Amino acid sequence: MIEQVDLAGSFTLPDTSMTLNRMGYGAMQLAGPEVWGPPRDVNAAIAVLREAVESGVNHIDTSDFYGPHVTNRIIKRAFHPYPDGLVIVTKLGARRGADKSWLHALSRQELIDGAHDNLRNLGLETLDVVNLRVGGIMEPSEGSIEEPLTVLAELKRQGLTRHIGLSNITPKQLSEAQTITEIVCVQNFYNVAHRKDDALIDGLAAQGIAYVPFFPLGGFTPLQSSTLDAAAASLQATPMQVALAWLLQRSPNILLIPGTSSVGHLRENLKAAALQIPAQVLADLESIGRGSGQ
Repeated sequence: MIEQVDLAGSFTLPDTSMTLNRMGYGAMQLAGPEVWGPPRDVNAAIAVLREAVESGVNHIDTSDFYGPHVTNRIIKRAFHPYPDGLVIVTKLGARRGADKSWLHALSRQELIDGAHDNLRNLGLETLDVVNLRVGGIMEPSEGSIEEPLTVLAELKRQGLTRHIGLSNITPKQLSEAQTITEIVCVQNFYNVAHRKDDALIDGLAAQGIAYVPFFPLGGFTPLQSSTLDAAAASLQATPMQVALAWLLQRSPNILLIPGTSSVGHLRENLKAAALQIPAQVLADLESIGRGSGQ
């Protein structure tokens, strides 16, 4: 039996019965290289998912455009019928081009089709949480999100999704969204070196809304910092563990979804939930993000 680990407490999504352990799992890396096609070893991918859940992870972040259609089918193979309390968070608003590009898919029909693709490939009748993904690859873009979000609100009224979140958005877009439907979480690019959302995180915390940083370890270009390396050495941890622990200590409404295709790396990530960073080391780490938009 796999020992359950302390995953830095829990957070209940606003106006829901969904209480999530703060350390989750992001499924993107379960697909093949460039998030395209199947992994080399599907059984190894299933083993990572099962170990995560057996260790106490109770929310998995995915999308049917990972692969495409790959990670959701692996999640279904790993868990269907799903255990009580396991929350699957997916997202709509993008699709993959034949050249492996990432394209917007925000038209009414694309969003409806995307919802049904997620339902079918996950083997679900209702999606727990659907994030509307807008903006670019890493950063939000300006403009109204009323039209696509209205479609998601319709899917919610139809019972195809329980709750709605947003991904890659600005504070102005959040305010607009909240005039249309209830928002339970926001998923944006943020980590110890990229701090543009500091004020947004604090505002969401005041409203009891979850903030889920994507690319918490830097994404396609992993975090590189001598300050981070020094902090890790002082704590006898890896730099990536310190980066994850810093996020957990940053605000109680932050939920993490680090991804990996390796059981060993998964175990390293989960151990970050128990890492306490002393005040002086926290002060040192703050210097990494200065000038990133605070």
